[in-house]
Amino acid sequence: MSFGAQIRLAWAIARRELRAGLSGFWVLILSLALGVAAIAAVTSVRDMISGGLAREGATMLGGDAELQFTYRFASEEERGWMQDRAETLSEIADFRSMLAPDGAAAEGRALTQVKAVDGAYPLTGQVELTPAMPLATALAGQDGLPGVVLAPILMERLGLTPGDAVRIGDVPFVVMAALTHEPDGAGAGFTLGPRSLVALDALKDTTLLAPGTLFESAYRLKLPPGSDLDQLKNTAQSELAAGAFRWRDARNGAPGVSRFVDQLSSFLVLVGLAGLAVGGVGVSSAVRSYLDRKIAVIATLKTLGAERRVIFISYLMQIGVLTALAILAGLVLGGLLPLLALPLVQQLLPVPVEMGVHLAPLFEAALYGVLASAIFVLWPLARSERIRPAALYREALIGLTGLPRWPYLLTISGLIALLILAAVILSDSARLVLWSFLGLAITFGVLVLAGRGLGRVSKALSHSRFARRALPLRLALGSVGGPGGEVTSVVLSLGLGLTVLSAIGQIDSNMRSAIARDLPERAPSYYVVDIQPDQIDGLSDRVTSDPGVSRFEKAPMLRGVITRINGQDAKEVAGAHWVLRGDRGITYAETPSSNTKITAGTWWSLEDKAPQISFAAKEAEEMGLKLGDTMTVNVLGRDITGTITSFREVDFSGAGMGFILTMNPAALAGAPHTWIATIYADEAAEAPLIRDLARAYPNITTIRVRDAIEQVVTILQSIASATTLGALVTLVAGAVVLIGAAVAGEERRRYEAAVLKTLGASRGKVLLSFALRAVILGAAAGLVALVSGATIAWAVLHFVMEADFMLSLGSALPIILGGITLTSLSSLWMSWRAMGVRPAQVLRAAES
Repeated sequence: MSFGAQIRLAWAIARRELRAGLSGFWVLILSLALGVAAIAAVTSVRDMISGGLAREGATMLGGDAELQFTYRFASEEERGWMQDRAETLSEIADFRSMLAPDGAAAEGRALTQVKAVDGAYPLTGQVELTPAMPLATALAGQDGLPGVVLAPILMERLGLTPGDAVRIGDVPFVVMAALTHEPDGAGAGFTLGPRSLVALDALKDTTLLAPGTLFESAYRLKLPPGSDLDQLKNTAQSELAAGAFRWRDARNGAPGVSRFVDQLSSFLVLVGLAGLAVGGVGVSSAVRSYLDRKIAVIATLKTLGAERRVIFISYLMQIGVLTALAILAGLVLGGLLPLLALPLVQQLLPVPVEMGVHLAPLFEAALYGVLASAIFVLWPLARSERIRPAALYREALIGLTGLPRWPYLLTISGLIALLILAAVILSDSARLVLWSFLGLAITFGVLVLAGRGLGRVSKALSHSRFARRALPLRLALGSVGGPGGEVTSVVLSLGLGLTVLSAIGQIDSNMRSAIARDLPERAPSYYVVDIQPDQIDGLSDRVTSDPGVSRFEKAPMLRGVITRINGQDAKEVAGAHWVLRGDRGITYAETPSSNTKITAGTWWSLEDKAPQISFAAKEAEEMGLKLGDTMTVNVLGRDITGTITSFREVDFSGAGMGFILTMNPAALAGAPHTWIATIYADEAAEAPLIRDLARAYPNITTIRVRDAIEQVVTILQSIASATTLGALVTLVAGAVVLIGAAVAGEERRRYEAAVLKTLGASRGKVLLSFALRAVILGAAAGLVALVSGATIAWAVLHFVMEADFMLSLGSALPIILGGITLTSLSSLWMSWRAMGVRPAQVLRAAES
């Protein structure tokens, strides 16, 4: 028979089979649809946000391009360069300070992120104020005082209304309005305090922007139409300040938001793939169950002369049609969910979103669905293709067994490799994808081995003396360890979903515990910044004389950008290391402090006048640095090249002071700078101490460490919540597979119940045996998931977060109980239905 004739015959058989309906395939459809929908929804949200960021990039940035300088304003030469190339230029300064009602006690102070703007701001978009007025009018102020507009939360926190007098640092202002919309707010990134907006002219000749204070200046350029942004960027880096500035342009107006969305969506896609793997277990189980019921049909077809290729293609066509329906349903659901959830997304991320259905995410989800379904369908389908008719009849009671032939195993391996390659290409982090797939493969293997091991242990225990005394337990153990049981399917389907939830729960619990446990002992109470050199001695005397202060640290503070290593571009030498992303804190010291640990090299002497550097040992190893290397640091527009003469340990875990780069005093002689300090104090001593410092030094900024950590915790909680939702999709898919396994085993339970009742077992003992079997399977899935999840959590905490791991029982117990509950409910539901059938009816059907 020609291949074309085989295809026509296979389709005729498939079409006849499909007319019987979708009975038995709802697990396949639901499992695939859920996994595809989850991936389609996540990637659609990602593309909606990315499209919005691209469309509104100039508005979020505040211009077509931006050059940002650290702790200095652009020189006249640099301003001239920008003015020559821009149609309009806007100058902005951004810094942190303390805001307080004029004359109020320090308790009324609040940290604020101040943006000082010129008359050209904003170049794009509109500032919205309440009460409504032009921004220029608001910043002009009244009664001889310059104006300030404040974020509504800042006005509520301090009880302020328009017309109230306030001070930012030691500079007086009058509140004019609430800032209800800041067009470039989304591009600002992480801030410790709510926004205040003032006129740049109002801060001239004040201590807030004095040389050495901690501020950033930004210059937004409105460019002529058709300007080449790449060429302009390259020209700026070669002609201005040796590239010692940060460049942004309208192509990525909010890089922090974009990077966060990409990374989170990549992780959630991987969680979705885990859900698809769970669904794949359901697909494989559904196909196997369906083929088990078709053993007689397949045997008959082979007896009548049907070739195995025709039978294989026929059932592949049937399952292919159903798989296509499932994927299509998942795509429809995944495309609609983001549109329905759009209001929530816009509340969580205040960035523009591009409405509509995006085809690329749907294609990505469909590709994952096709590959995953093919992987899990081929396994049971290939096993049926190789079995002879006689063997099929012998396997009628226990179903299909054995491995597929090697061509199918090779094909399955190729499909897995193709799935990984697709994820690597479509994801933003190849390393994350590869490690995640490795972890998923190990977890999958462990769960399969655990399922098989549980079957063997249960079979052995069923013959023990203890089990013989308890008939329901013996029956349950024998059923779990018997042939054709669903133990591997249950442990896999539940275990994967519970493993993801377990890992997330353990990481979250350990991070919370670490913060609660370590913060009071290790972290400082306050950071104090913007301390002028003539203020440090008086401030030190006040703090160290306070009996409630247990520790006080201070250091001179500058910021600089590492531009070159050994005369070469730093990023070409050390790659995209985080130390090279933007500016870093720099200090100088004559002698090492008492807690400084030198790991290599020697500290400088006071006679050394050539610039020398002591660098953080761990970061130096990551960047490939060695003693004797030279490093160029741009500080306030001036290049300083020093030699690395020592490496030292720097511990950031306690949230205290830690400088990546320390230089000898001679290297930074004459550079304007301020001081930074950390205060470790009893909680009762904090308020009066900070109040006294605010009165004596109104220009300084105090940052409460607990408040800063709470903001970070809030962000981590949002990420954990999003990840947990993704994990719940995996768990729902597992529950569907679990119910499907229970449905598939209903006929077997009926037969078991009929035999047991015929042999004299009571209804109660039979039900109890079914319940014990469910408890054993659920507990096994929960325990394996707990161990796997805890291992993953330990690896993440140890290797990524460098934190200690401790098993959290509060997070662990719900995992085990959840596994037992889900398995018991689904199993007992089907078991109760099986008990309602009369034994004679079942046994007569079996004989026929």
